[in-house]
Amino acid sequence: MRLSFGNAFCLCYGGSNIFISGELSIMIYNEEFETLPREALEALQLKRLQQTAQRVYHNVGFYKKSFDKAGVSPESLRSLADLRRFPFTTKQDLRDNYPFGLFATPMSNVVRLHASSGTTGASTVVGYTKRDLDLWAELMARCYTAADLTQNDIIHIAYGYGLFTGGLGAHYGAEKIGASVIPMSGGNTKRQITILQDFAPTAVCCTPSYALNLAEQGYAMGVDMRTLALRAGIFGAEPWTEQMRDEIEKALNIKAFNIYGLSEILGPGVSMECSEAREGMHIFEDHFLVETIDPQTGEVLPPGAEGELVFTTLTKEAFPLIRYRTRDISRLNPAPCRCGRTSYRMERVMGRSDDMLIIRGVNVFPSQIEAVLIGIEGLEPHYQLIVDREGTLDTLEVQVELSEKRFAGAGEIKTLQKLEMQLKKDMKDYLGITAKIKLVEPRTLQRSEGKASRVTDKRKF
Repeated sequence: MRLSFGNAFCLCYGGSNIFISGELSIMIYNEEFETLPREALEALQLKRLQQTAQRVYHNVGFYKKSFDKAGVSPESLRSLADLRRFPFTTKQDLRDNYPFGLFATPMSNVVRLHASSGTTGASTVVGYTKRDLDLWAELMARCYTAADLTQNDIIHIAYGYGLFTGGLGAHYGAEKIGASVIPMSGGNTKRQITILQDFAPTAVCCTPSYALNLAEQGYAMGVDMRTLALRAGIFGAEPWTEQMRDEIEKALNIKAFNIYGLSEILGPGVSMECSEAREGMHIFEDHFLVETIDPQTGEVLPPGAEGELVFTTLTKEAFPLIRYRTRDISRLNPAPCRCGRTSYRMERVMGRSDDMLIIRGVNVFPSQIEAVLIGIEGLEPHYQLIVDREGTLDTLEVQVELSEKRFAGAGEIKTLQKLEMQLKKDMKDYLGITAKIKLVEPRTLQRSEGKASRVTDKRKF
């Protein structure tokens, strides 16, 4: 089928739409909603927002109390701007209503449960109806299609399965586009590498830190990871930098894509980079309403301003959320994208407001430190940050691995001292903080098989 699209035309292929304009071929899974004009999209958002507010007000005791206390009701939503009058939902609210207190549907309609690890408190539990799972699969299908993946691909999934949302979300989305799926899950790295060799997947899904771990272990096993069949990687679940993208692409000879999601809102599949630009992740705004706020005051910020992301779900049945504070720091880009998608894009998450380090009054995110480290030749993107306090002063120690090449040639103490001084200077120049630098041997820092844990904070507040 051929459809008009500005100066382009559209062909239907395998459930997706391929837009062709001149020499540019653009794959879009759901053309109707991913390319909605802005006015039509916002009208759809308002309708769905009003419906969601009605559902939670009448079916979730927490929201009835919360709305009543704030002096608002579903009828208060006459425009999208009215949403800012409504109270936030926080992770603590989810913990306080553990396990099912925020569900908006009877358990007889809930067909899947996921939960966080609960390492910093009670687990946060999320539920899905059959319709929710179908929606999740479609949004992940949109993500894969944005990365130019089709039914002809083999997708190796190294996100964790089980209560973690990553593995199963990625799995059903891959099946939705008709791809072959390798449900590897996380860990067992040597076997992962054998499977990557033997099964010849064309795409891999995991955290970016684990992608580097795979590359490192592969080369240690004598495997040239650049010669695998892989051509694309879908990486998320933790903040990462453009420099880290470059490292991964060089090590695996792939095109690396950033994906965003969080369990409370859906799981992976809330937003995704497109192959045409890779300049921010398209938010699927027909299903999610996003705001950026000042994390200190809660004030809504205009698009383009850096702030904390706040999401409202528009179509979830089992576990809808109103104005959920993610603690993720990013900014929204409303500019049109050359891929034809009309949704706002979000920049990569630079960190979390509650993971932010305050060192002697300076706000620092681990991802900023990572960017400095990767910019210095001779260092590996494996590091640990040790924060402590001596008297009344905060201290920061950065432990970072030397590369194999630099370590082999590090016979002279002066060479290492020079490298330490360079890193200390760059940290001071770029971040405004003074840090103790500790260079360590290659492969001595603990590796992650999921989300990387970069910070040890020994301060007592």
